[in-house]
Order: sequence, then C-alpha cells, then structure tokens
Amino acid sequence: MSPIVISILLGLTAAAANAFGGAVVVHREWDRTYLRYFIALGAGFMLGTALLEMVPESFKQTPTYAPVLLLGGYLIVHLFEHTVSPHFHFGEETHAEEFAHAHKGYSVLFGLIIHTFFDGVAIASGFLVSRWLGWAIFVAVFLHKIPEGFTAASVMLASGRSKSVAWGASAVLGLATLAGVLTMAIFSHSVTVGLPLSAGVTLYVAASDLIPEVNREPGIKMALVVFLGVGILLVLRYFFAGI
Repeated sequence: MSPIVISILLGLTAAAANAFGGAVVVHREWDRTYLRYFIALGAGFMLGTALLEMVPESFKQTPTYAPVLLLGGYLIVHLFEHTVSPHFHFGEETHAEEFAHAHKGYSVLFGLIIHTFFDGVAIASGFLVSRWLGWAIFVAVFLHKIPEGFTAASVMLASGRSKSVAWGASAVLGLATLAGVLTMAIFSHSVTVGLPLSAGVTLYVAASDLIPEVNREPGIKMALVVFLGVGILLVLRYFFAGI
C-alpha cells in the first residue's frame, strides 16, 4: 500500500477521533475523566516524537531551512490559537462569560482548524519519509484527537451554540486533518517544507498546549503519565525504527 493511501486512511481515523471527542461533550452522561489521561499521554508521546523523530529528520531533509521552518510552524499555531483567539485551552470550556460574543467561539475553532490541518500534513509527511516516522506521528496525533474534538465542542456550547453545532465543530476539525493529508498528497515533493513546519506545530501543541493542561492537575499522577507517553515512544522506537 502506498504511503499516500495509508496516510489518507489514517487521516480518516484521526478525523473520526475528533468527531468522537465532540460526541463525548455533547452527550454529557458519558464519563470524561479519561480525557485528562489522553492529554497527559499525548503530551509525552508528542513531545518525544517532535524532538526525537521529526526535528532530526527535518534537519536531514533540509538542513539550511529547517530551523526557520520549525520556528515558523511554532509561531503559526501561537498566532492563531493564543493571539487571534481570546481564550484557549485544551479540555472542557466552562467559562461561558468569556464567550459572550459568539464570534469568540468561532475564533477558537479557527485556531484549532489551523492546528489540525497541520496534523494531517504531519501524518502524510511522515509516511513520505518512512513508515516508522509516519506511524509515530499518527499515534502522536491520534492521542490528542479526542481531547481536541472535546475542546471544540465545549467551546461552542460555552458560546451558546446548540449541541448539533458543537458536534459539527468537532467534525470540522476532522475534515481539516484530512485536508492536510490531501494537501501533502498533491504536493508530495514539498515534504522538505511540510515536515519541518508540522514539526514546529507538533512541538507547540505538546509543549505549549498540552503540558500546561497537565500542570493544572494536582498531584503527580498526570505528570507520571507524561513520562509514560515518552516511554512508550522509546519502546516503539527501539523495536520499529528503521522500518
């Protein structure tokens, strides 16, 4: 199976996880405690994937421009998630007063769309380089997809939108991920740009979005789950790197 076909199939899987995360917050009878564990596990796995796999490979692909592209990816997400958006954090949004104007909720959604688009770019870029890198990036992306959809839906509800609009917002994130995959399928020769840009995005999401959410939790349990995420990556790397 070609790298592009695998990327599209896994992009669809990641998109489904976004939609599932939205369903969790819309159907309030579901237990959402486990989402905190997804955030912590995803933070560790993503951080390890970005620093141990994506960044080094980016320098191999384009040693001259990799630093600029990495920084560019990092700053793109910061611009749309924490500069354009008024109030953003992963997890359930309970501060309805922050979203008295509906457009604020949509600005958060737009920031998430930018980020999820690069999730798709990352998956496809990884598979264009090697199967191991593609699978590592997919797992890193997948682990935060459910909390991501959950975040989008909860922001819409806090903005006074209906449950159907809230779930639709999480589904839009899935479509953005798939769009990222398809973009790299069309411009596969641009992997030397797509990989370092998405590496910068991945680093930002892990270190600036997810880790702060872990740090909000009291005690050491969630912090240990971050280390577990890194440990899982290292074990997989030992057995499967090079495939």
